[in-house]
Amino acid sequence: MTQNTLDSSLAVVILAAGQGTRMKSSLPKVLHRIGGRPLVGHVLDTARDLAPQRVLVVVRHERDQVAEAVLGVSPEVVVVDQDEIPGTGRAVEVALDQLDGFDGDVLVLSGDVPLLDADTLAALIDAHRTAAAAATLLSAIVDDPTGYGRVIRDADGGVDRIVEQKDATAEEAAAREINAGVYVFRATELRTELARVGTANAQGEKYLTDVIGLLRGDGLTVSATVAADVAVTLGVNDRAQLADAGKRLNARTVRRWQLAGVTIQDPDTTWIDVTATLAPDVTVLPNTHIQRATTIAAGAVVGPDTSLVDCEVGEDARVTRTDATLAVIGAGATVGPFAYLRPGAVLGDGGKVGTFVEIKNSTIGADSKVPHLSYIGDTTIGERVNLGAGAITANYDDLAKHRTEIGDEVHSGSHNVFVAPVRIGDGAKTGAGAVIRKDVPAGALALSVAPQRNVEGWVEKNRPGTGAADVAARARSAQKADDGAQQEG
Repeated sequence: MTQNTLDSSLAVVILAAGQGTRMKSSLPKVLHRIGGRPLVGHVLDTARDLAPQRVLVVVRHERDQVAEAVLGVSPEVVVVDQDEIPGTGRAVEVALDQLDGFDGDVLVLSGDVPLLDADTLAALIDAHRTAAAAATLLSAIVDDPTGYGRVIRDADGGVDRIVEQKDATAEEAAAREINAGVYVFRATELRTELARVGTANAQGEKYLTDVIGLLRGDGLTVSATVAADVAVTLGVNDRAQLADAGKRLNARTVRRWQLAGVTIQDPDTTWIDVTATLAPDVTVLPNTHIQRATTIAAGAVVGPDTSLVDCEVGEDARVTRTDATLAVIGAGATVGPFAYLRPGAVLGDGGKVGTFVEIKNSTIGADSKVPHLSYIGDTTIGERVNLGAGAITANYDDLAKHRTEIGDEVHSGSHNVFVAPVRIGDGAKTGAGAVIRKDVPAGALALSVAPQRNVEGWVEKNRPGTGAADVAARARSAQKADDGAQQEG
């Protein structure tokens, strides 16, 4: 769901101040990535889909690093610093200070709950407004509520309070309805009640959840919406949960592309970042990773065993068992198997990069071929070129990189080395085994041929007793006998 009309009565506050100690990582928890985005990036995407008037992100731990990532995803958000007072209640309170005069609804999200979708949140906001509630929370029914705050309901089934795990009695801890950490509050009541919240609890924090009990004590309506899909409410607190969330997100992403007309042969081994774009009639074969801003045009076949990072793949191209990053593959081109395209590799329409070929910072023209066992670095290749097996453009002289330029319709022999800087003119040819150190004029044949010298008897003299010496001696004897017989005849 994407809402196009601005909701001027909605502000979103995203909590991203925590350290996330259970991740056991130097990287802030909300910056761990799934699906090509940091966790908080997915929450920002969902918030943007709701078209709120304002989005605020509260930061504290590794403040600058988190703020940079947040603004990289959504430059329009307001980054708010939490002070030394701990707790989610204080985080929301400092965000409210930036919403002076706002009297609409405040949606509070956690930066470590990446699977929440806009449809679930839109339904929550609608239920909140329909009930004219002071607060509405999203809850879920789970088999094992360990670690989550419990939703405690009154005799009439209404929300009475939320109790954190460490503060729960045995009876309260047995409740299976958990708080998903997602709330909608009326801003006016939220400001009033947050001012009354203290830190007299097991963790010495200012809990946002305490607002629920205070609102109920004031006789105001507090409602809860149970999420239809528990998975969307699950937070990420450790590496195991990170992997689980990544797998769920990927399954959702793969299915979305399947329903959009993409053939994905094995969803279980195909990974597609949410930032990638695939056209209808693309085919993705098993064990393929399509990452970051990769785009794949209609009719292309990618895989198996292929990784594409920030690549462009043209219509009807075929990419097989290839590792490519920041590469452009033209329409109708073929790559692989076992090819390596490094940043700056550009393959023109109808071109070919074959088996065990590495391309780096090079442009290969339309219908040109680098079929096998080659390294092409810092090179410009024209159109309709064919490089023989084992071609190397030697671009580095131990001090600096240099470019090789190969014109149109050039055909090289096998096992050529082009020592840059060097230019091969249009239509030129090179012989097998040539080492090209000088420019080759258009239409010329370049050879670097040394006379072949055979040293008779070298193996028998220098490697006596070896198998090679033995068979060489027998062959020489047989040859002498054969020569003698011919002479007698």
